[in-house]
Amino acid sequence: MTQPALPREELRSLFLFEHLSDAQLDWIEQNAVREEFKADSVVIREGDPATCFYVLLNGALRMTRVVAGAEVEMKRSDQRGSYCGATQFLAYQDSEATYGATIYAVSDLTFLTLPAAEFAVEFRQWFPMAAHLLEGMYLGWRNTDALVSSRRRLVALGELSAGLMHELNNPAAAAVRATAALRERVAGMRHKLAILAKKDIDPDLLELLLDVQERLVKQVGDAPKLSAMQQADREDEIGDWFDDHGIDQGWDLASIFVAAGLTPENLDRVLESVGEGLLDGAIRWLAYALETEMLMGEIEDSTSRVSTLVGAAKQYSQMDRAPHQFIDVHEGLNSTLVMMSGKLGEGIRVVKDYDCSIDRIPAYAAELNQVWTNIIDNAVSAMGGEGTLTLRTWQVGKQVRVEIGDTGPGIPEEVRQRIFEPFFTTKDVGEGTGLGLDISWRIVVERHSGDIKVTSEPGDTRFEVCLPVEEQASL
Repeated sequence: MTQPALPREELRSLFLFEHLSDAQLDWIEQNAVREEFKADSVVIREGDPATCFYVLLNGALRMTRVVAGAEVEMKRSDQRGSYCGATQFLAYQDSEATYGATIYAVSDLTFLTLPAAEFAVEFRQWFPMAAHLLEGMYLGWRNTDALVSSRRRLVALGELSAGLMHELNNPAAAAVRATAALRERVAGMRHKLAILAKKDIDPDLLELLLDVQERLVKQVGDAPKLSAMQQADREDEIGDWFDDHGIDQGWDLASIFVAAGLTPENLDRVLESVGEGLLDGAIRWLAYALETEMLMGEIEDSTSRVSTLVGAAKQYSQMDRAPHQFIDVHEGLNSTLVMMSGKLGEGIRVVKDYDCSIDRIPAYAAELNQVWTNIIDNAVSAMGGEGTLTLRTWQVGKQVRVEIGDTGPGIPEEVRQRIFEPFFTTKDVGEGTGLGLDISWRIVVERHSGDIKVTSEPGDTRFEVCLPVEEQASL
């Protein structure tokens, strides 16, 4: 629904128009109309011809864009005087102008609406030099940003993919090795079973042997973790037991029984069950059974690790979740560490000091993961691959705090004042774009109504991110 434009004194109360001349306000009054939209209605849609410039008079709106086929919320606002629609009217010819985002009414709202093409003509006449500078600045920024952002995304994707592939390769290779070994052990078990069958074993005795096997196999999962010294001592004990009972090459079998968590007492019970005559064959049969069980456990652990890594990658990218949701910040921190594990290396010690009682927060999880990535990446670079990375969380009132600290050389005061500026970087040419912390600041402050601070001295640099636990109109 449209209505006449605002009275002059109300037009001057909008920050866009407060310094216009009377003649310029005359044009606004003659060409602008008020438009009202109901809550949940679509004001403009991305990709449609950009015909109007909108100034918010009252109510709340939200802006979305389609990214990789999914609609992503970019911003919310209820600030009187906020503008949207054909905001780049100076940079395009009329035939090229399209809306760059979709605007939804969060509540009933009212806009002051101006025709974009006519407004562009008047604007150029009112402010010719400003129009020329703005047009050049916008086009230059758009081209530069497109090139730099594309390069940064490719580099970040390459680094994260390399780290993930490295982590996936280890359990996958372990599973392949265990599968090959398992095939050999199963073949050996068939051979030993054939040998035992030739000895005309009493069926009851064979059943008893299988019962002993099942009982011992069940102990594999509960095998205690032994130190190198304890492992050697236990192998000596079992090796001596084999020697005492005439088991050839018992030293070769001892490590299998120790890894399975067995003791000489367990072997005494095997002897009681099968007797001296079948002891040698029974021991070797049990060794194959125990090793087979351990190999299957190794395969299970390896494939579980792969599933965990894939789950972490999905959590990090939020590929199957709503863009805006209430989240546990620890999930994002942990998935980021997994994705960056290849870059962390063995020289970086990670310390997690989490307060698991903190509230869940409303957030764009994938974007916050980008913040954690940028800060952690800078911390690792600052430490030169050696040091301690500390992740700490706690809550103060209605704010969740996330602190990421490193033991690097620190950030000098003169640099600290500029680290959130776009394109500012202390890295060598070609190693950094200077956009990581600028993007992080925008995500935290503009997208989440939070704050990001830094304190630094040699050996102790800390980035503190403050995030609200309640929905904010400016999200």
